[in-house]
Amino acid sequence: MTAGMMNSSRGPIPFTTNIFAKSRRRDCAMTRKFSALRDELSPDARKKSAALTRKMLREMPLHELRHVRGLSQQELARLLNVQQPAIAKQERRTDMYLSTLRNHIEAMGGELEILARFPDGDVRITNFSSIGEADSQNEESPSGPPKHL
Repeated sequence: MTAGMMNSSRGPIPFTTNIFAKSRRRDCAMTRKFSALRDELSPDARKKSAALTRKMLREMPLHELRHVRGLSQQELARLLNVQQPAIAKQERRTDMYLSTLRNHIEAMGGELEILARFPDGDVRITNFSSIGEADSQNEESPSGPPKHL
């Protein structure tokens, strides 16, 4: 068998060690800075991209929120006095106690609010707040809930 040949049951098959030689171009970089790509976008595409970014930052699963907040599962577990596998399990759940979710959010430095959306307006549900917070809110609005939003 000669160099540059591979043996098969059907006979020798020629091959080259540089099969991508023709597809490489010196003027085409493999990576580009995001700022360069963004600069090439039309103004309309930039607006759509910015809106999508804002939406994605407002809505995300727990594991992404933890990541964005700069915490590892191990660090969050330490803050919550649980083992790391418990954090992994919580982040995969689609159903959990509100108190568990509240503790999770507060450990990341946030505050959990429950908001009910209706066609005529939004209502913040307060009976899931901590007792001290709920009492102070009741003192602020003695007239009760709004009749019409």
